[in-house]
Amino acid sequence: MDLSYAPEEEEFRARLRQWLAKVLPFLPPKPSPGDWPARRAYDLGWQRMLYDAGYAGLHWPADAGGRGATPTQHLIFLEETEKAGAPYVGANFVGLLHAGPTIAAEGSAGQRTRWLPPILRGEEVWCQGFSEPDAGSDLAALRTRACRDGDDYVVSGSKIWTSHAEVADWCELLVRTDPGAPRHRGITWLAMPMDAPGITVRPLRTLAGSAEFAEVFLDEVRVPVANRVGEENDGWRVTMVTLSFERGTAFVGEVVACRRVLGELARAAQQNGQWDDPVLRRRLGRLNAEFRALWRLTQWNVSEAEAGGGVPGVGGSVFKLGYSHARQELYDTAADVLGPDSLDLGRPWMLERLSSLSYTIAAGTSQIQRNIVAERILGLPKGR
Repeated sequence: MDLSYAPEEEEFRARLRQWLAKVLPFLPPKPSPGDWPARRAYDLGWQRMLYDAGYAGLHWPADAGGRGATPTQHLIFLEETEKAGAPYVGANFVGLLHAGPTIAAEGSAGQRTRWLPPILRGEEVWCQGFSEPDAGSDLAALRTRACRDGDDYVVSGSKIWTSHAEVADWCELLVRTDPGAPRHRGITWLAMPMDAPGITVRPLRTLAGSAEFAEVFLDEVRVPVANRVGEENDGWRVTMVTLSFERGTAFVGEVVACRRVLGELARAAQQNGQWDDPVLRRRLGRLNAEFRALWRLTQWNVSEAEAGGGVPGVGGSVFKLGYSHARQELYDTAADVLGPDSLDLGRPWMLERLSSLSYTIAAGTSQIQRNIVAERILGLPKGR
C-alpha cells in the first residue's frame, strides 16, 4: 500500500488545479434539478470541456480512448474537481463510471470503438437496467427474458430504479438467456439502444422530489447479438466487473464532499452556540475519523487496483458499506445542528439527507455488502 504521491502525480495535480481555476468561473448557471433535458445538456457540455482539455476518461486505457493514467491520478482528479466545486458527472454517471469501464475491460475492439468515444466526448448518455421489481438486492433472480432470433435477441420484461432512463441513449441491460441454467449462469450483458421499438419509460419520483430513476418496460424489444458484451450466459461475471467499478471508485468524490460538509457543520455549531455540547463535538470528531479512514481505504483500494490491472477488487464492498452508514450519520447530525429548520428542504444539507437514506440500498444493499465481505474477504462459509 503506497499512500504517498510521486512527483509526476503532484505535477498533474498542479496542472489540474490551474485548469479548474481558469474554466470554472465561466461555466453557465446550473439548470433546475427537475429539468432533466437541460441537465443532460449541461452535464454533456462539461464532459466535452473535460474531453477537449484531455481530462476525459483519465484512467481508461489509451486504446479505449482514455489517457491511460494511473488509478492514483484518477483519484487526484476526483479529489481536486470536488474541492474546486466542479460539476459532478450527473447524467453521465452510468456511462463514465459503470458501462464505459466495463466495455473497456470486457468489450470487443469494435464495441470499444463504437461506444467509448461518444461517452468520453459527451455525446451519448447511458442508463443501467439491472434491478427488477422482484430482483433488487438478489440480482441473480432477474427474470427479464431474452430469446435468440437470428442476429437479434428479443427482450421482454421490466426494470426498475433505472438511472437517467428518460434522457439515455443506451442501456446496460442484464437479461436471462438460459432459464434452465443455475441462476448466476444464465445471464447475459447487453447494450440496448433506448430508441428501439417496444421500450416504455415511466419516471419515478424520489423522496427528495427528483426523478432520476425510472421504471422501464420492455415488450419484445430487438437487440442485436452484436451488442452483447462477453459471451452468452457469461453476464454475471461481466456484471461483477461493472459492480466493482460502482462500489470501488464511484463514490470517491462524495467522500471529499462529505468531509467538506463536516467542516461546515462544525462552523455552524460554533456560530449557533451548540459547540459547547460535548456529545455533539464527540459525534463530529468520530465522523471526522470515519471519513479520514474512508479516504485512506480509498487510497488502499486504488493502490490494489494499480497492482491488479486497474479493476477495483472486493475491497470496494468494505468501502461502500462503511461510507453508506457514515453518510447517513453525517446528515442526521446536520439535522440536529439545524434543529427545527431541518424540516425546511430549502435549507443546506436537507435534500442530501433525504438522498442519503438510499445509500444503504443503492449499488448493493448493506446486507449484500456484508455477505461479500464475509465470504470473499474473511473466507466465512456461505449462509444457508
